Order: sequence, then structure tokens, then C-alpha cells
Amino acid sequence: MTLLQPGTLATLEILRKEGSRFVLNAAGEEIYMNESEAPDAQEQSTIEVFLYINRRGELTGTAQIPSVTVHSFGWAKVIRLDRSEGVYVDIGASFEVLINRADFPQIKELWPQPGDELYMTLRSDPGGNLFGRLVTEERIQEHYTMAEADMYNQNVKARAYRLLPIGTFLLTEDIQRIFVHETERKAEPRLGEEVDVRIIEVHEDGTMNGSLLPRKQDRLQTDGEQILAYLQQSGGKMPFTDKSTPEEIDEMFQMSKGAFKRALGTLMRERRITQQDGWTTLIL
Repeated sequence: MTLLQPGTLATLEILRKEGSRFVLNAAGEEIYMNESEAPDAQEQSTIEVFLYINRRGELTGTAQIPSVTVHSFGWAKVIRLDRSEGVYVDIGASFEVLINRADFPQIKELWPQPGDELYMTLRSDPGGNLFGRLVTEERIQEHYTMAEADMYNQNVKARAYRLLPIGTFLLTEDIQRIFVHETERKAEPRLGEEVDVRIIEVHEDGTMNGSLLPRKQDRLQTDGEQILAYLQQSGGKMPFTDKSTPEEIDEMFQMSKGAFKRALGTLMRERRITQQDGWTTLIL
């Protein structure tokens, strides 16, 4: 039995061509690779291939080198969801890979959607069949990219890789690690979703804290626009003022009382609203 394992890369000799397939020397055993994957390959030359078990249960090589192996981590794009099985992803090979549903949140709304990307590795079962595993925090701690101090206050793109009640852990494309506390987001990103995050702190260990909320000046404008839109849809009046309770404000507007009061104050200074007898009225 060959020592070569599914999910790994190997440089093998091309022994000969049989029909539409090349025969490769795999540590003394012969395995196949489709000619269409390497039409310029020549007999007696060598080629790097990714090894996997095909549908007939045979060890097979492909010249389509994937983004992940059993020895490496990488990004894989979500293709489709199966609630009973898990999530199928594209690793850049000639076949899909399944990540078991046990790896995903119990809240279905937080599952990734097609087009999202997951940071993952490969594992194989006793039969050599490959499946995906999401990266663990332990692995991230071992090989994340340290951020420089000048990242502070920058906006970057990142994807969620770990979801906790206290906050969301994100990775940039080049594996910089960002934590967003629950107070720094309006909604929880789903796993693998790309978000625009502002860096609010760079730690000595090269990890970062971020915020998914708009900058203060943008937030005031956004909150004010939300209040104006509500007033316009409610006939120009609403029973919410700066005296409303935090619970009432959060239930209707999904914003804190402090943010609500600041937005009301801005709108009043701009003479766009008035407050009287427990009502806020739009000035037309």
C-alpha cells in the first residue's frame, strides 16, 4: 500500500498515457490523472498533484491544486447549504468538500451563505474520504499575521470565523486577527460573511479590536436619517422623545438611548423636529 495520503500534495512521475488518462508512479503503485487537467504534460516527466479518493474508492491525482490540504489552512468559498449535512465549499479542486453541520452555529441565520468564504483545513476519515474542518482558535493563535500600529483607525475587509455571545472574531484576507465586542456592532455577522471593520485598537501582540459601527459623525447622520424616515412613515409624529426608556428605543430603533438622544439633538438644532408633551413632531 502506498504511503501517499489523500489530502496531500505529491510530485509524481508520469509513467505513460492510457486513453484519456495519465498513469502516475505513486511510491511504487500506479494511480491515474485525467489528461485534460494537464494537456501539456509529457511521459517520463514529473508533475505536482493533489491526492484524493475518487467515487470508485481509488487514490487519484489532480493537477488542480486546491487552496487547502490536510497540512495547511486556506479560504474556501461556500457553494451550497444542506441543513441535514452541512455546508459544501469550493477548495479549487475538481470536487466539492463538505463541512459537517456540527461545525456550525445552532442558530441557522448565522450559517454562511453561498459566496461567503470560510477559513478551513482538510481532514480524512478512515476510508480516506476528505471533509472540511473550520479553523480553531488554537490554530489562529499559532499563525496569525501581526498587525502594525499604523492599522489604527483604518477600515479593512474581514470575515467572521468565530462567533461568541460576547463578540465576533474576524480574519482579514492575510490572516490578521480582529475582535469586535458585541457593543461595537448593530447585528451579528454570520460565519464567513465579509464585513467592513474599523480598527479601534492594535495590541502589542499584533491582534486588533474593531468596530462595525459607523464613525461618530457618520453615525449621527445615519441615526438621524432613521428617525426622520420613521416620522415620515408615521404621519409626522411619534410617541418617542429623549425621555423614552432605553428598552422602548432599542425595540423600535435598535439603537442605544445615548445615540437616540444625540440624533434627536442634532435634528432639533437643525430645526427639523420639535418635542412637546411626550411627542416628537416633524417640521414640514
